[in-house]
Parts: sequence; structure tokens; C-alpha cells
Amino acid sequence: MVALSDPGMVREHNEDAVAIDNSMGMAILADGMGGYNAGEVASGMAIACISTELKLRMPGVELHKRDPESGRPQAHRLLLDAIANANREIFQTARNQPQCAGMGTTLVVTLFYDNRLSVAHIGDSRLYRLRDERLEVLTRDHSLLQEQIDSGLLTEEQARHAHYRNLVTRALGIDDAVEADINDYEVEEGDLYLLCSDGLNDMLTDDEISEAMQMLGSNLPLASQQLVQMANDAGGKDNVSVILAQVKGSFKTRRSRFSWLLPWL
Repeated sequence: MVALSDPGMVREHNEDAVAIDNSMGMAILADGMGGYNAGEVASGMAIACISTELKLRMPGVELHKRDPESGRPQAHRLLLDAIANANREIFQTARNQPQCAGMGTTLVVTLFYDNRLSVAHIGDSRLYRLRDERLEVLTRDHSLLQEQIDSGLLTEEQARHAHYRNLVTRALGIDDAVEADINDYEVEEGDLYLLCSDGLNDMLTDDEISEAMQMLGSNLPLASQQLVQMANDAGGKDNVSVILAQVKGSFKTRRSRFSWLLPWL
């Protein structure tokens, strides 16, 4: 895994935040919003709260084990609890500190375990997967633009030129409760995953992103630098952040209380 965040060519401050931990198979990316630089407070709080809780709780959780009622892996409950607690912290801070009023953040967080991936997201930060030279978006934006695309009011091409691309319909910390979308995917050796803020995909087409990942996927630091540079060369109108994670081989979970330890990278 590698992570890179850049303020871009227009913004004075970077309101994105990223965190990775190879040993846990964890990657988190947040894109903050709010006046008086409160966006960077929200994204920073999200990263700190979620990463801290995951690190504290994961050693005692068998991520692969299924809940008998829901049938979902324990990883889902872990992610949803951490997100709910982070949402509460951000919401209360925004209420109690006037300079932070109205702040919030998008979020995408992944856990790799047991040859699979769990991803939770809120807002329009994305997770992509490159497999067999095919790039696919695994998350669906919580945005006004996406709703209009889904309803047939806009085509994908028309959406690229819309002036309200950044209007999200869901964000962490805006309300006292928030619903995160959460899904599971089987992973394969050679898969390359990209978490990014909209500062990347607003500036680049999926084809451009795919080409850069295919050309430089064997060198993740260079690939991340190239993606950020391409976004800046295209205008860099927003902060741009990327996390790249490549699956090098099997990381089947050992059935023990320490099964979350991943020797896969």
C-alpha cells in the first residue's frame, strides 16, 4: 500500500486526509468540507477516530466470522461501529465549536482480510479496482449528480461538465447519525485497488486513470505520484489524494484470535 495527498493547484489548504496500515490491511481516505478550514478538521478527526478504534478492536475480532442473524462478516460491524463513533465526534465538535459549524467529510475505508475486501463509504470519494486490465468503480457516489445519472436526467458525459459535481447527499458529521454503504468483494492475486478523493476523478477520466495504473502498477509510489501529477496538470482544481493497494498473493485468514495479522504485502 502507498498513500499520497496533495493540495492541488488552486486550494491553499489540503482538506483531504489519508491513512494506511499494511499489517491490518486497512486504508482510509477522507475529503473534508466546511468553512474556515473546518474541512481539514473533519477529515483529520475521521481518520484519527476510525483508525484508532480499528487498531484497538481488531485484535479481538474474527473478521471473517459471520453474524448468525445477518449473515454478514464481523468486519462489517467493526467498520460500522467505528464510523458511527467518528460521526458522533465530528457532529458534536461542529455543534460545540462555532468555527467548525457545518463541517463534514466524505469517507472511504477498506479492510483486506481472508482473501476478501470489505469497503464502507459515505459521499463521493471512491474505490476503484483494476483487474485484468479492466478498471471498475466499486463504490457509488452519494451525490446529486449520481442521482440525476441514475434517474436518466443526465448522461455520464453531460455529468462531467456539470457545475455542481461536488454536491454530496451524504457526509460524515453533518447529522447525528449517518448511513454508510458497505460491501464485500473477493480479491485475486494481481488486483490493484485505488481509493481517491474527487480531486482525482473530477480531473481525469476513468480511461486516463486506468492507463496510468496499468503502466505503473508495478511501482506503487511512482503510480501514485503520476496520478496526482496528472490531476494537477489537468487543472488541479481541488485537493487530490490517492491510496493504492496491490494484492501480491493469498492472505487466507488463520482461524485464531490473531487472524487479522496479514502477511500479504
